Order: sequence, then structure tokens, then C-alpha cells
Amino acid sequence: MEIIKFKTNVESQEALSKVAPYLDKEESISKWSIDTESTDKILSVSGTNLDAQTIKQIIKQAGFRAEIKRVIGLSGGDL
Repeated sequence: MEIIKFKTNVESQEALSKVAPYLDKEESISKWSIDTESTDKILSVSGTNLDAQTIKQIIKQAGFRAEIKRVIGLSGGDL
């Protein structure tokens, strides 16, 4: 399982509810969360065979921005 973290501009619960259906449809994502309280509004996505560019496109389709912050592999180390 991989984890990818993104800096986003998803700033509120209302915005999060707009993004949710897009992320929920992506089959490679098993779990996701957005910390709207953090400065960078961090989106954490976990799953298998994740593609960061696909996730960025999903966020863009929902009307928001995402910038890759960190990719973590199965062993817990950065990729």
C-alpha cells in the first residue's frame, strides 16, 4: 500500500463535500482524508497502484488544486 500526501486548496467542509464523490469513485484509492485545519489543507490518499497525476486530475475535475507533498511506500519510507 502506498500513501501520497498533497497540498490542496480544499478549505472547508463544503469544499470537502464537493471533492468526496470524485475521490470515492477512484478504484485505486482505499482511504483518503483532508485535514482542513492544517495550513496546507493536506489530502492523504492510501491505496495500491496509486498514480499521483491521476489524483491531481481528480481534484482538478472537482474544481480544486493539489500539489504533491510526499509519497510513502509500503515500508514507510519515502519513494
